[in-house]
Amino acid sequence: PGVHATFAREHEYKRHGTVSLLAGIDLVTGKVHALVKDHHRSREFIEFLAMLEAAYPAATAIKIILDNHSAHVLQETKAWLAARPEGRFQFVFTPKHGSWLNLVEGFFAKAARSVLRHIRVGSKHELKQRIMEFIDDLNRDPVIHRWQYQIDATA
Repeated sequence: PGVHATFAREHEYKRHGTVSLLAGIDLVTGKVHALVKDHHRSREFIEFLAMLEAAYPAATAIKIILDNHSAHVLQETKAWLAARPEGRFQFVFTPKHGSWLNLVEGFFAKAARSVLRHIRVGSKHELKQRIMEFIDDLNRDPVIHRWQYQIDATA
């Protein structure tokens, strides 16, 4: 707030295109790992996986909840995963139309509401920069998400 002007877009606003945000939330530390790219193809997804691989010790299993995007299961992705040690990456796919089951989808919604709505950017580069500034800001004081389910409360 106070750094970037925010106001509604009028009919004269020129869109500079869209970007793809690939992100994951570490459930232990609350840190958000993110990559902002022009596309969301296998090569961008593999770049994201390589970033995660570099962030964790080699003996750590990296478990990821994913939607059913084609980039997550294409041959290029499968070949890259096959070159990794067995068990290094473990994928859990949410059911189709079940994106609400994935915690990162709530993060995407928060980003859209708090950063992307009603902004004006002069270029795609600026859009990417603003998204990464938001993520860097969140990572300065990460939030650890905890789920609680009490059967007695629902009965």
